[in-house]
Formats: sequence, C-alpha cells, structure tokens
Amino acid sequence: MLYSTALHGFEILPALLSPEETTALTETLGSGADGAGNRGVLAYPAVAALAQSERLLDLVRPHLPDRPLAVRALLFNKSPDANWLVPWHQDLTLALREKRDTPGFGPWSVKDGTPHVQPPAELLEQMLTVRLHLDDTAADNGALRVIPGSHAAGRLSATQIQKWRTATPGVLCAVPAGGALLMRPLLLHASARSTSLRPRRILHLEFAGFRLPEGLQWQAAVGS
Repeated sequence: MLYSTALHGFEILPALLSPEETTALTETLGSGADGAGNRGVLAYPAVAALAQSERLLDLVRPHLPDRPLAVRALLFNKSPDANWLVPWHQDLTLALREKRDTPGFGPWSVKDGTPHVQPPAELLEQMLTVRLHLDDTAADNGALRVIPGSHAAGRLSATQIQKWRTATPGVLCAVPAGGALLMRPLLLHASARSTSLRPRRILHLEFAGFRLPEGLQWQAAVGS
C-alpha cells in the first residue's frame, strides 16, 4: 500500500540519496555517529547545506503553509552497544534558545542543557520531519512503526494513544539506506530494540512552516 503525508501522516521515499551521498554523509558525521547519537548535528556544515538544498526543500514545501525553515537535526544511532525501546508517542516539543513565558507555550523542560517547550498543537501541524536513513532499516534493527492517520487527531492523552493502538494497526517503516521517511510530528510512532548486529543510523531533520512569536528563538535554525 502507498501511504501519503497528507492522508496518512507519513510516506516512504526509498531512494532519496545515492549510495555515494549516503556514505559521504555518514563519514561527515564522523564521531557524531558514536554512542546513541547527537542532538546538535544541524551545526555540521554538510547537514545544514543538505537541509537547505532544493532537493529537500522541494519535498517539504508542499506540506507546509510557509517557506520551510530547518529548525533541528538529530542523529539517532541504534546499535548493539546503544539499544533502546521507544514507546508509542508524538513529537511534541521545540528546541529553543532560552525559556520565556509565552501564551500557549508550555510546559517547558531541559534536554542536554537546551530548553524545550510544547507549542500549541496547530503549530506542530505546520511542521514536517524528514528522516534520512544511513543504513538499511527493518524490523530486526529497530525500524520505526507508525499508526496511519493519528496525526490528524491533535495532541493525544495516554488514554487516547491506547485507543489508537487498539483500533488501528501499526505500520512498519522498513526503509533502505539512502531512503527517507517523511512524517508529521503528531503521528503516533514507536520503535523496538534492535535484535541485529547491524546499526540503524537516522539523520532526523525537522522543518517548520511558521515563525515563532516575538521573544522566542530557535536553538538552531538554518534557512530564511
């Protein structure tokens, strides 16, 4: 079955990067690929350039109401040495430069020294994530599972998440190296621990189609 971002909240593009581009990107990230990953890879010039490339922007533009701004990039490196389980959840926070009380924004938290905040749900609906796969990803090495259509239900409580899990089967997003998964932040997703010796490295890029209220600043952003 073919899935679409507009209807289902996600879609798979199996060949966005060439093998040479995938290898070069993996090598560029270098030590950032050690351990469980890195939250600050938008600072890498190669990642910033890729996030602003017409190839990625052409993918993202149709799904956002305003010109795309790359606002965060993370590297996830799931391996036998860094192996974790991710329960069903939505991506609900923005990484900002500093905490500043703003109507509709909250609660606040701090991750790795960076302030994070939950914005109004309507802003999360104006975002899109592009997950670039640096390795072949399948069920055995922790591929993402998603629940189609759940992105359209807004911010969900724990009870509502359980109802979605019961009513709608999850879909495994098996993506080859060089492929991409486009997804809405509010889409319910999860991943199992890896049972393989193969790594599962993902470059996770977040794009916003809105500008923050006055007084708030992205922790890192590239674009105009």
